[in-house]
Amino acid sequence: MTNDLDDLKSAMDAAIPAPDAARRHANLAYAQRKFDTFQGSTQQVRPTSENRATALWTGVTTMLNTLTSRGGLTATTALVACGFLFLTPIGQDLMRAPNPLEAASKRDLNAEIAAAPGSFLIPLGDEEVDFSLGQQNDSRIDNADDLIAPEAKGRAIEPTVLMAAPAPQRVIAQAGLSAPAEPELLATDMVIMESSNTESFANAAANPVKVTADEPVSTFSIDIDTASYSLVRSHLNRGFLPSADAVRVEELINYFPYDYAGPEAGEGPFRPTVSVMPTPWNADTQLVHIAIQGEKLVADERPPLNLVFLIDTSGSMAQPDKLPLLKQSFRLMLNKLRPNDQVAIVEYAGSAGEVLAPTAASDRTAILQAINTLGAGGSTNGQGGLEQAYAVAEDMAEDGDVSRVILATDGDFNVGLNDPNALKDFIADKRDSGTYLSVLGFGRGNLDDATMQALAQNGNGQAAYIDDLSEAQKVLVDQLSGALFPIANDVKIQVEFNPATVAEYRLIGYETRSLRREDFNNDAVDAGELGAGHSVTAIYEVTPVGSAAIMNDPLRYNTSNTPEGSAELGFLKLRFKAPGDDQSQLIETPITADLTTTSEVQFAAAIAGFGQLLRGSAYLGDWAYGDAIKLANAHRGDDAFGYRTQAVQLMRLAQSLSNE
Repeated sequence: MTNDLDDLKSAMDAAIPAPDAARRHANLAYAQRKFDTFQGSTQQVRPTSENRATALWTGVTTMLNTLTSRGGLTATTALVACGFLFLTPIGQDLMRAPNPLEAASKRDLNAEIAAAPGSFLIPLGDEEVDFSLGQQNDSRIDNADDLIAPEAKGRAIEPTVLMAAPAPQRVIAQAGLSAPAEPELLATDMVIMESSNTESFANAAANPVKVTADEPVSTFSIDIDTASYSLVRSHLNRGFLPSADAVRVEELINYFPYDYAGPEAGEGPFRPTVSVMPTPWNADTQLVHIAIQGEKLVADERPPLNLVFLIDTSGSMAQPDKLPLLKQSFRLMLNKLRPNDQVAIVEYAGSAGEVLAPTAASDRTAILQAINTLGAGGSTNGQGGLEQAYAVAEDMAEDGDVSRVILATDGDFNVGLNDPNALKDFIADKRDSGTYLSVLGFGRGNLDDATMQALAQNGNGQAAYIDDLSEAQKVLVDQLSGALFPIANDVKIQVEFNPATVAEYRLIGYETRSLRREDFNNDAVDAGELGAGHSVTAIYEVTPVGSAAIMNDPLRYNTSNTPEGSAELGFLKLRFKAPGDDQSQLIETPITADLTTTSEVQFAAAIAGFGQLLRGSAYLGDWAYGDAIKLANAHRGDDAFGYRTQAVQLMRLAQSLSNE
């Protein structure tokens, strides 16, 4: 006997005509336009007493209670199946009509579309959405840049993003239907939406060329931060050149470990080395390369470490590259800790709270359980979190121990003390207690780089940006000793150039670390810290007297007290404090033109040039990304972890994105 369900299926198959995708799309678009005209905005939520899931269950329940015959159940089961179809993503895409274009905010695209049949490739997040236009053929117009504000082209500023409802071609393909011969996409099928990107970066205009006779002394603080390099890498890997403000050249240079000569036993906490080399981008100038290499810490001799993880669990941290990556990163770090180290965890969102009381690092299970319980939600009470983290750190501290607060955040401080200057004063008051603050940035979209820099610089700590587990390995495992164990505080560099041999000079990078000349001898002025095993590099471009590269005319009235016949280019002075000391020590050394260069110096010069290219420097002439790639490849040297190879790949990406 034929089953009733089979009979019903046959009858339905015979009665239902074959689907016409083109007609369906046209009817839906027409219906949506009519609905918008007579019913109002499509952006407003329509009032209803039940949500879709509740309404569906109520309907199914009523059906089962009311219809009990086999035929009735068969028919209603078919209807329920149709309902489930349209609750799936594909079904919803089929039923969802395109959003209207906000015509007042952008120019009309219809004329361009009509004049350019083919298809646009529109960047949408990390993928390209294929919008078919006009005739079906192999022609393609890859002019998505024309739909973006000119100032945003090629940059990661992304002030406006062109978005759209799912392209008809893609929806039809997903549903397994045949595409219409000539699908029509009007400007009314798209909507312009403003990006929610609120990122801001701490930087200043590039250092200008200084006339030695007018201003012979240059003074600045060292910088061991690496956040800018990771941000540049993130931009390039997403297919955008970074904005100039995101590029701090000294942080690109100092991202890499260098094989500089370290101090001998009893020599001091670090050794300075000076080299002079021809400038890669200007044959008429020279580079003065200043390297500082800190002594390495013997692991078995290091003091106990007290760590307070201050973790942002606000709603903005819910994305995969934020809190989930943070948890994975801290798991890596636990393997590097010793049994007598201690760990505490404080979280902050709308309020702050202690997640884990001070716990021995040997109790790995308890620490991991506390990390796994963290979840994102609420606003960001940064002030409350900082206050509680410092209080916990003070309770943990003992004589001889090293205490650190490690703040992990996407930089969104929107409740409490969120002004960078106020944060600067707050952290400066706390660092004198001996508890330092390091800042780890996670995720993109609302990264407040200015706040991160203010916190780390004034907390005597390091600012780093972690965009993947490889970077977490570098910062929290490979370089843990340098990040957490200082060997020299308030390290300042001052160079006096000789006007008899150097006509002009400029410091490459360190714009946010500039100090006044009188700050060098003032021990009350804060400067950067040098960690165990850390190296710091600073590079000046100098123009010799008589060079064709001199950019400024000589003064009519000029006096100089420089001794006749002096061959020195300048004189280097460094000041630093031993940890716990209030009085600084001085190191001095002359800078002469006969100092030799090394492959390490050459690679640093390649990175300096790369950073300046990203910032759009006016001092590089015709020197381009290809030249930086060639110089870096020639001097990669020992690259055990592949950092330098990665840098060359980033240069190649920047070269392609800049259309060089």
